[in-house]
Amino acid sequence: MTFTPTKYKLMNCGTGRVFEDEGWTLTDPQGDGPALVRAVYEKKTFELRKDLDGFYKFADWLPIQRTLLHSHVPVTYRSTALAGYLGLENLYITFSGYFPKIGAQMETCSFKETEAYSVCARLPEKHDKVLVVASAGNTARAFAKVCSDNNIPLLLSIPLDNISALWFHKPLNDCVKIIAAPQGGDYFDAIMLGDKVCEAAPDKFMAEGGAKNIARRDGMGTTLLSAVEVTGRIPDAYFQAVGSGTGSIAVWENNLRLIEDGRFGKHRMRLYPSQNSPFTIMYDSWKAHSRKLVPLSADEARSQAAEIKAKVLSNRKPPYSLAGGLFDAMNDAGGDMFKVTNNELEVWKERFQTLEGIDIYSAASVAVASLAQAVESGAVAKDELIMLNITGGGEALTKKHHEVVYAKPDLVIDTFLPAGEIADMVEKLF
Repeated sequence: MTFTPTKYKLMNCGTGRVFEDEGWTLTDPQGDGPALVRAVYEKKTFELRKDLDGFYKFADWLPIQRTLLHSHVPVTYRSTALAGYLGLENLYITFSGYFPKIGAQMETCSFKETEAYSVCARLPEKHDKVLVVASAGNTARAFAKVCSDNNIPLLLSIPLDNISALWFHKPLNDCVKIIAAPQGGDYFDAIMLGDKVCEAAPDKFMAEGGAKNIARRDGMGTTLLSAVEVTGRIPDAYFQAVGSGTGSIAVWENNLRLIEDGRFGKHRMRLYPSQNSPFTIMYDSWKAHSRKLVPLSADEARSQAAEIKAKVLSNRKPPYSLAGGLFDAMNDAGGDMFKVTNNELEVWKERFQTLEGIDIYSAASVAVASLAQAVESGAVAKDELIMLNITGGGEALTKKHHEVVYAKPDLVIDTFLPAGEIADMVEKLF
């Protein structure tokens, strides 16, 4: 079956200007300030594509040119055990990971697969550049798996300290290459390496774009579509741990689309993102009700990132302040931010496994702990419909069920090297 590309335009979230996508547009070329662009889909009603497999059942609200092989979806189910423990009547868990008992089959155990299957499908079949993705771990694993399975050239840039996150069910296809920032580096160092490659060799490499890429956000936004598919309506409150806040922005955007549809409610669900203390740059900024991020030096950020257990939640330049970013999303939707200590996340990680029967990542555990805080503080009512986004889990189970192999970096590169020198080294890998 031939797939017909999804029809949509782009809107500047700062000015409201609507314009055409040139294929990989990440910002409005006529924009006059920092702003996300949002996809405005021709189809205004939310319907599942029964003719497409896996993740692509959400294709009507994905900015894609094609479909890819071996995709899986987040799975939403009504909680009884955790809900009962917290005294909640309508708690729905959207689980992205490996949990065959409920039908969740994501090989990489993370909702980052939703980003990868959307972003990579935004690329036309015949494109001649190497996609560059910087990641602290889960995103790298997801993009590597999707690109490897579908023969899409990919350059991953990661911090060397996070290399253990790059495990797979089988060795990677040669189209995927990995570079790493040296020991002691963080996610921002990995971003810097990737940026230098794209800057020095734009004819050969293209930046994935992170939160600015509509395909990344709308891929992540399928978590809400999964929940609405099960509940039949927009939830009242949404919980997720955040490093960049992109997932919370994404569900807010799909919330607005669902309101436009009109059949699932006309309300905005309150957003409750959470961070792992002491890395709380967005929490601190939100509590000060400041659009501008509170100051955080590179040294402070590295020190805080080293301290937290949920390493993936350590983005020091998140899309918080710009138009359409997390500050705007929360101002529009309502809600609050929480911070969770390492001790709290460990307690709730164990408790979740006991109650729900599956292991979860530290980041997902931060979200569970924040839900418990919200219940205790009265931020949510016991009869409200609550969506808990478990962004990753089942790694222990998948490693019990499958043999795994670990990838190694092709190059470890000092971030202080000139961009041209870095690009020359990397080009030789492809």
